[in-house]
Amino acid sequence: MNYPQFQNNEAPKWVKDNLLVDMGVQYQANAMKHLIPFLSLLTAPLTLAQSGTVLIPSTSFDSKEEFDKYWGYLYPWGSDHNGSARMRESQVKMENGTVTLTAKRVNGEPQATHGGKKLDIRYLSGAIHALEHYTVAAGGGIDYLADLKVKTYRGSWPAFWATYTDGWPPEIDMAEWKGTGKISFNTFNTSSQVTALDVNYPNPDEFHSFRCETRDINGRDVSVKFYMDDNFVAEQVGRDYVGKSMYLIINLQMEGSSGNPGPEQDTEYSARNVQVISYNP
Repeated sequence: MNYPQFQNNEAPKWVKDNLLVDMGVQYQANAMKHLIPFLSLLTAPLTLAQSGTVLIPSTSFDSKEEFDKYWGYLYPWGSDHNGSARMRESQVKMENGTVTLTAKRVNGEPQATHGGKKLDIRYLSGAIHALEHYTVAAGGGIDYLADLKVKTYRGSWPAFWATYTDGWPPEIDMAEWKGTGKISFNTFNTSSQVTALDVNYPNPDEFHSFRCETRDINGRDVSVKFYMDDNFVAEQVGRDYVGKSMYLIINLQMEGSSGNPGPEQDTEYSARNVQVISYNP
């Protein structure tokens, strides 16, 4: 705003009043210019809080003492499941921050029972499970991460997966191999309502990184995003997954969904840098 010039710098009162108002507006504008960055600093802790809480650190395989804080042997329910391998602690080895599960042929083992059916046991193998259970709370989420290495054969059935602690499903297969040379990413809503995706699995002699991000999307359902080697693979939806507690399992099962007969030679499945991170409120 421009004001007229007056003799002896004496201006009428109305000019002085308007000048003060104009100066006040300019002052407020300058103040806001400096206040906004300051307010951003105040809200920074809220952003940092979204970085997540580590529930299993990447160092949990560095020693037996660390392992025992976070992991148990076998499946959460015991030694048998839905294939021809029986889990044994002896088939789990830990060295240099890596856990390796080994399946070997065996004879003379008693049959297993699954779903009312008898299953012949032709292998001893390894499985581990997280001692804690993981739940996507309303407004929250859980991330699962791991570096995994496995060669795929017909009859070998390794997996990195989460399943409901009080029945089945829910189930999320964050990495599963079923003897075809491909890798599967799956979300089970019922036994017949399954979203499944098979993709090529390159360089099986090398470790690959996997990440699964699970997030509440509406207070009831969960978004499930899969990544391999930091590349987005797929997004699926777990219906009514919010509030459901999940086991986390790494196991080398045999035959079953991966076909038979399985391999005669020993097969191995290795994991390292496994992490679980919570974004729950």
